[in-house]
Amino acid sequence: MSNPLAAGSLDGKRALITGSSRGIGADTAQYLASAGAAVVINFRNKEARAVKLADSIREAGGTAITVGADLTDPASVDGMFDTVRQEWGGLNILVLNASGGMESGMAEDYAMQLNRDAQVNTLNAALPLLAPGSRVVFVTSHQAHFITTTPTMPEYTAVAESKRAGEDALRALLPALEEKGIEFVVVSGDMIEGTITATLLNRLNPGAIDARKEAAGKLYNVSEFAAEIAQAVVDPIPADHTRLVGDVSDFVPVAE
Repeated sequence: MSNPLAAGSLDGKRALITGSSRGIGADTAQYLASAGAAVVINFRNKEARAVKLADSIREAGGTAITVGADLTDPASVDGMFDTVRQEWGGLNILVLNASGGMESGMAEDYAMQLNRDAQVNTLNAALPLLAPGSRVVFVTSHQAHFITTTPTMPEYTAVAESKRAGEDALRALLPALEEKGIEFVVVSGDMIEGTITATLLNRLNPGAIDARKEAAGKLYNVSEFAAEIAQAVVDPIPADHTRLVGDVSDFVPVAE
């Protein structure tokens, strides 16, 4: 789909998108770069994809660098921001997109390490680089955002709970962010067609994505949801710091 942001609207801005070598993060990076932002493509182990994306952005006239980092390793995160400081001196946009927890062979508490602890550590490590007027965007799902009131499929529950824990931990930093003049918004969407998470869920629970699509009437694809994230970078911050993407009629608080 076309870029929701006007060309040149992010000229002079510097953005880092975690987990942006592929999928939603990659499309978000492309939208921001096409609008004029210099972008950091962060990856954990997909360096070739990150380099290919950065090359395509530069070939289109944009500015991009690649920086590898394991977000669950504080020293690795510090190294990533040291590189950003050396290259650009600071950041104006931080998109916390990377998440996981359904991978095989990981520690039992990996979902909480990545979706809660790493998110808070990444934001705290970025703070010295974020000037007043900067914006932080945290990407989540309705299944996680509403998990305290609306159960989700068993195969996704641990991930949903850890992502909600991460959202809560980031929201607890709001007073400190506001004191520094840093804006914060959560972007929550339904299951996204074409993502690794959707593929894994459908493998574990065949038909799950089709069932969710039928219930919702529509599921966003990768580029459509990335466009919403890009728009959240520039749109006014909602009073509750939450941008809900798509239908939420099935995600309602349980009546007391």
